[in-house]
Amino acid sequence: MRAMLGGAALACLAGRAEAADARLRFSIPPRPYADALIDLGLQANISVLGTASCGAGGRAELSGRHSIREALDRLLASAPCRYTIIDPRTVRILPSAPAQEPASVRDAPRAPALVSEVVVTATKRPAALAQLPAGVSAISREQIAATRAADVGQTVGQLAGVLTTNLGPGRDKLLIRGLSDGAFTGRTRSTVATYLDDAPINYNAPDPDLRLVDVDRVEVVRGPQGALYGAGSLAGIYRIVTSKPDLEHATFGISGGLAWTKGGDSSHEIEGHASLPIIKDRIAIRLAAYEEVQGGYLDDVNLRIPNVDQTRRDGGRVALRVRIDDNWRLDALAATQHLRSNDTQYVTVATGSSPLSGGMSLALEDGDEVGAPGERRNRVREAHNNDFYSAGVTLHGDLAWGTLTSSLSYVHHVFSSQFDASRSLDDVFPTSEADLGVFVEATRSNMVVQDLVVRSPGTGRLNWLVGIYAARTVERAPSELGFVTMASASRAGPMVETVYTENRKDRLSESALYGEVAYVLGDGWTATLGGRLFRTRVHTTADISVIPPYDTRAFDAARTFDGFSPKISLQREFSNGDLIYGLITEGYRPGGFNSGGFYAVGVARTTFAPDRLRNYEVGAKFRRLDGRLAVRAAAYYDDWANIQTDQYRPSGIAFTGNVGDARIVGLEVEMSYDFPFGLSLQANGLISDSRIKNPNIAFNQNVTGDLPGVPRVSGGLLAVYERPLSEDLNLRLVGETSYVGKADLSFDATVRSQTDDYLRAKLSAEIASDHWRLTAFVTNPLNYEGDTFAYGNPFSFGRVRQVTPQRPRTFGLRLGAAF
Repeated sequence: MRAMLGGAALACLAGRAEAADARLRFSIPPRPYADALIDLGLQANISVLGTASCGAGGRAELSGRHSIREALDRLLASAPCRYTIIDPRTVRILPSAPAQEPASVRDAPRAPALVSEVVVTATKRPAALAQLPAGVSAISREQIAATRAADVGQTVGQLAGVLTTNLGPGRDKLLIRGLSDGAFTGRTRSTVATYLDDAPINYNAPDPDLRLVDVDRVEVVRGPQGALYGAGSLAGIYRIVTSKPDLEHATFGISGGLAWTKGGDSSHEIEGHASLPIIKDRIAIRLAAYEEVQGGYLDDVNLRIPNVDQTRRDGGRVALRVRIDDNWRLDALAATQHLRSNDTQYVTVATGSSPLSGGMSLALEDGDEVGAPGERRNRVREAHNNDFYSAGVTLHGDLAWGTLTSSLSYVHHVFSSQFDASRSLDDVFPTSEADLGVFVEATRSNMVVQDLVVRSPGTGRLNWLVGIYAARTVERAPSELGFVTMASASRAGPMVETVYTENRKDRLSESALYGEVAYVLGDGWTATLGGRLFRTRVHTTADISVIPPYDTRAFDAARTFDGFSPKISLQREFSNGDLIYGLITEGYRPGGFNSGGFYAVGVARTTFAPDRLRNYEVGAKFRRLDGRLAVRAAAYYDDWANIQTDQYRPSGIAFTGNVGDARIVGLEVEMSYDFPFGLSLQANGLISDSRIKNPNIAFNQNVTGDLPGVPRVSGGLLAVYERPLSEDLNLRLVGETSYVGKADLSFDATVRSQTDDYLRAKLSAEIASDHWRLTAFVTNPLNYEGDTFAYGNPFSFGRVRQVTPQRPRTFGLRLGAAF
């Protein structure tokens, strides 16, 4: 047995023979081999890779208690494929061989299958990647472990068309397929819906940056998913699927690591998890916990603080699984994470200087001296806190006529930021004697979501899915701007004055009825129709207190938005497992209100309208060379109407507007190849082109020609090589790199802020036994200093050039154990 440890996740596995011989309850109705294997994986809580090797035909069923080996033997007794058990939680399906391998032969080490054919459920029904008519990707548990993908930002280079901004931990927003509403985070709902299992975890908040500890897989669905997921899925879905409790066996794991950054502080991390059966075959619990410190690497010479941008992150999860009987199962999950960043991770350079070159000059205040590339000269610390809490319960039942899944979740999200607002003094109070401005904003969001899904068993020509959705979100967002006037001859000490305060509260109620129907036309053709009937009510109140010459005021407004979001797809699956498809989907976001600012908001800007995106897509998926080569590609045309975007006034106070319409054309490709000698390669890429049309004259800006925040070209490459060193030791080498092209950062054509094109790279070497694993790694091995995100502070953005360098070259060691 080989323990699949290392990277950011540590898989705790029991012995191969013990896990394969454990007897589990199965209830798999008659269906094609590939679909039956998918059901087996779900019911046994294992990954089944390569189901396309069985083709699209055949018929198999299974019921009763069986070991995994017995279940596979029965299902595949007459199938044109065979299986091999990679480890206690992974089975690989292969084309039939002329001669059966001896049972006593130890499986040769094999690198994790990249762009692997894991089962995904992000489309509300379990299916293999190759069978879904959409741009869907998954990163398996093995790939997460091999690449040390510790959080969302470290997975994006492995997924076509998925990017993230780089404002800092707990501050970033996800972008998919170049569908960007801008780089800033404000009142607009996120374009990408992030899920933790079945719970949506973001509304208009930045990504909470959850650490990927004890995670089974990450699923991404690209393109608008309004029919199944509603508002907030305008660009796609990013779903984190946690590992579930094992009802049969107790497993334990722990790992820790140290890292050293050139010119910065050291970093450390520790994480562990355990799965414990409470009543065997009935009730089990799974625990995960972690603590991490990312050492800072930027010096603030004005505040005389070295390595000012340190971040601490800690959290954990508790999961409970109860098998009520052979047909009903209950899963409960509680998760929390606390993130503290001492400061932002940008520097400010003089306009026109070469970013991060040896002669870079800092230009925060008149009279400042020239600084070094790793230095900044702020007057206050720009700290950020991001606390996340989630609890949910999911009930799943297999009935004679179909399946029922009911999910109830609660999310409590609190985040706050502080900024140096000194540069807004002249705009807001030109006659003030104040020397320093400080802006503090905080958001406290509470969200309750109920989602009930009923679907057919999937055994006939007609398959259907019906869902009922309801959500209630209450968000409180106080903000405050204060000025400090330093001591003078006429004043003994500094004077602190609060000049602007806003206490805002948003109440959002959502309800929807959705569904889809798929009909097998014959000869491999399947047509699907679906849609979502929705209603959203938004109620906003705010109290704004401003010192003269501005007026204190109150704001109270409400509005209801409703509509229908359709979905149409046509696909053909060939006998060899190849798939072609055409797809039309829509995404939408409700409108809302602007309340903040020193002046009362004008009528034209009091509200921002809903936006809607329609996606036209064609794609193909196929495997060749005995399943070792996998290719997935999609071309799309998107029509985005009334684009919502968050922007900033000269005072630094945010507002939301509709910038206009856009059309987006793109091509995305994912390819992987598994060599027979232990090497796996993956490549992905996106080419995207956007054009703004029909600009909104009320937006009051010279609008750029394309969408900001995303490059025209991006891509990634991953290589994993594994070979045995002895009977008990294996060697794994991993290399990963990603490229992100240049991108403008604002819709405002007068603010020519642009990121560099840059490369990210990571290398690691690992030696593993059955229970222990030692990893050495290096990130940014060439110590590249390109500008990854040209933004950090809304109060000085557009006035001076803001630059976000990569973390300098970092070496690290990691030791893990599993029992």
